[in-house]
Amino acid sequence: MKNLKYPRLLSTVTWTCAAIALALPFGAREAMAKHDPAVAQATVTVFAEGLNNPRGLKFGPDGNLYVAEAGVGGASPPPADPDCVVVPPVGPYTGSTTGSRISRIDSDGNRTTLLDGLPSSQTSAALGSLVSGVADVAFIGSTPYAVLAGAGCSHGVPSVPNGVIRINPDGSWTTIADLGAYQRANPVAHPAEGDFEPDGTWYSIIAIRGNLYAVEPNHGEIVRVTPGGQISRVIDVSASQGHVVPTAIAYHGNFYFGNLGTFPQDTGSSRVWKVTPSGRIKLDTGGFNLVLGLAFDKRDRMYVLEASAAPAPTPGTGRIVRVEPNGKSRVVIADGLFFPTGMTLGPDGNLYVSNVGFGPPPVGLGQVLKIELLD
Repeated sequence: MKNLKYPRLLSTVTWTCAAIALALPFGAREAMAKHDPAVAQATVTVFAEGLNNPRGLKFGPDGNLYVAEAGVGGASPPPADPDCVVVPPVGPYTGSTTGSRISRIDSDGNRTTLLDGLPSSQTSAALGSLVSGVADVAFIGSTPYAVLAGAGCSHGVPSVPNGVIRINPDGSWTTIADLGAYQRANPVAHPAEGDFEPDGTWYSIIAIRGNLYAVEPNHGEIVRVTPGGQISRVIDVSASQGHVVPTAIAYHGNFYFGNLGTFPQDTGSSRVWKVTPSGRIKLDTGGFNLVLGLAFDKRDRMYVLEASAAPAPTPGTGRIVRVEPNGKSRVVIADGLFFPTGMTLGPDGNLYVSNVGFGPPPVGLGQVLKIELLD
């Protein structure tokens, strides 16, 4: 790779437990994972730096890139309420009503703040005080929306729910959908036993035909949210697949989502499923590790972002795998990434990736990488 530099971090193989709440093993590896894919080099450069736990990212209608930053955590404990408990080793969380933000990055890689003062929380110190906050951004027309993952009483932020927010023209923000309350009122078929986040740990959000679609890994579901705040379930993933920890979502004629999986896991046991808008699910392709991003290009090729090529998260082993439309031919176009957490296709036809998206302090180590596709 060219012009790519990585900050020095302490690391832990359990970082994903804090962010996406893992639990029990599942399933066998896909037959397709028997051999690593071929490698094709892409040009990888640092597009922006100085971010705090960057996660989901999207280009806005103005051509700027918007990045959700989970932030710096907080120190307030959750209320003494049984409904707010996240058990060790992930919990108890501590949180703050402020600490995460949404950044705007221009074409030269210069960062400004779109919205500051969003909730941020962190796991127990035993698990490394790992941070969640605003998780992803999306646009309906020119209006930006975001989904919160580090709020709610279980994360030490009882005054702000985990949910979808709208960013207003005056720089304020409004909660339009309380997703924590929705999950409590509408439990999934097979919630995670022994590793349950009462307020959820929402990870991805996209806008399709005037509505928003969000993915929640710990409970295992995809929901639709209208601009007016009405919530409905597209699919209870847990009902047919169990606790597979769905994370990244993309739309390409149908919805596609990838999963992180649970630990310990076999190499290549993460997958990508296709889901129709009516909620019918079908396995699309498998043989991946720790999927945290999906994208499609104009040639119908799918790009899969793996947080680590190893079954246990290992720093410096993240990569992007391109899958041809036949679903079988695949190639690694970029590797050596450092805990990447989100990916989007830019209007220039290149990929942009949140890098160093998980890790302990100090803050400001997060990056956005530009992956310049060579073919």
